[in-house]
Amino acid sequence: MSSINLSLTDELRAFIDKNSGDGTLFSTPSEFLRDVLREKKERMEAAEMRDAILEGYRDLIEDRTVEFRGNLRATLKEAKRREKQNWK
Repeated sequence: MSSINLSLTDELRAFIDKNSGDGTLFSTPSEFLRDVLREKKERMEAAEMRDAILEGYRDLIEDRTVEFRGNLRATLKEAKRREKQNWK
């Protein structure tokens, strides 16, 4: 595990101190910050998935789909062909 040195405002340091140590879920500031970073990473990944799902729905609504018939290479080739022709 590697370490990082951060400069924090007094407000941020107080926030970290309030959420770590005795009487909190996290025994150390490092545990608290790792959890905050994991949550942020998960939110960003979830947002990417939501965007991909929405893009898929837009493709479906705008009829930019190709039926999969068991041959992935043929399906991808057909999708590329249709994309070049603006999905006609």
